[in-house]
Amino acid sequence: MKLNLQDIPRVKTLSKEDFLKDYFIPEKPVVFEELSADWPATKKWDFDYFREKAGDVVVPLYDGKPAKGRQSSHGPAKKIPMREYIDILEKGPTDLRMFFFNLLQNCPELIDDFKYPDLGVKFFKKLPVLFVGGEGSSVVMHYDMDLANNFHFNFVGEKRVILYPPSETKFLYHVPHSIVSMEIINMDNPDFEKYPALAKAKGFETTLKHGEALYIPSKWWHFIKYETASLSMTLRSLPQKPGRIAEVLKNLIITRNYDNLMRKIKGQDWIDYKNRKAIENTHRSAGIE
Repeated sequence: MKLNLQDIPRVKTLSKEDFLKDYFIPEKPVVFEELSADWPATKKWDFDYFREKAGDVVVPLYDGKPAKGRQSSHGPAKKIPMREYIDILEKGPTDLRMFFFNLLQNCPELIDDFKYPDLGVKFFKKLPVLFVGGEGSSVVMHYDMDLANNFHFNFVGEKRVILYPPSETKFLYHVPHSIVSMEIINMDNPDFEKYPALAKAKGFETTLKHGEALYIPSKWWHFIKYETASLSMTLRSLPQKPGRIAEVLKNLIITRNYDNLMRKIKGQDWIDYKNRKAIENTHRSAGIE
């Protein structure tokens, strides 16, 4: 048995009118194959370039181990200069990842290497961020807490991306008081005996290669597997709908702080409780006994 996934539509590029009508307004994903073809970044950005431009910048790295007990769910595994991290990436598989590396704060000169595409959306220009991962590493299935519309540009390597729309949340073992699915689930090879509801979820997939960009609509679930060491950049467009804005505030002010507090108070008991509820809630919603 396999996940029920269909290919994400692909286009070379699109007019802003067609993008808004066919993808942005109906909230459907799409891969742009040539959206960044004329950017300097598409030609220049590789690991050697970042070793030269940002080699001395100390970066936080995260591994694939779930947080336990009272550990912070957002804490890095280590912090090292970027050139040392790139050396690790080039040696072979590693689960170490770097995410949400703010270009404006750390390498402001690199913003001249790209431009914000004219797609009829308002970009949040204070937060162009890099995501880097080693071969074999992965990102747990989640949706973004700020419910941004993401435009994810890949410059180095290849990564597999699985997406699910919000309508499929009931099948995805959503952990209560969080924006993630259960970390123990291997989305590359899920155990359908333990997690049968996943077989009912209808999603999308693609493999992003050099120079390609993926539009991930607001509140869509995404799982990312680094097939090779990879470097990508995300440009974000924040939600404009009042209901979504209210949900963002709830996520940032209430959900995150409550979860952190309970983790500090109850430790591993809180994590175990949430995982049990994720299974119970999902199987109830999916009609599985």
